[in-house]
Amino acid sequence: MPAHFEIHVDQMDRAKRFYAKVLGWSFTPMSDGDGDEVEYHLITAPDIGNGHTLTGGMLRRLDKTPAAGGPIRGCTLTFEVADVDATYATALENGGAEALPPTDFPGIGRAAYCEDGEGNVFGFITSEGKS
Repeated sequence: MPAHFEIHVDQMDRAKRFYAKVLGWSFTPMSDGDGDEVEYHLITAPDIGNGHTLTGGMLRRLDKTPAAGGPIRGCTLTFEVADVDATYATALENGGAEALPPTDFPGIGRAAYCEDGEGNVFGFITSEGKS
């Protein structure tokens, strides 16, 4: 089943660089302009071989950024990745902050959460049997 998600950000260029490095996403602007001038970008996520379609958008936040380390607002998105530990390290190297370090969940897989520098917490998982 196709899915679509949206991430709200203050600094469009910074957020695009972060997610491109951590999850391999690419972006298509939905209006004219460059970088932080564009209000909405479509997100294209690479296929990791699970056969599912995932589409998303990155849009300018309409209110102030939630405080780092504060409670989660909205939903938490979790993305399948090939290697949780490597993805977590890449996230921290690119300006992310720890929310939950890589942890094994028996019967489910290995997962981690991080803050993206824009006030969002997101997760990634390597499902059991896929590593």
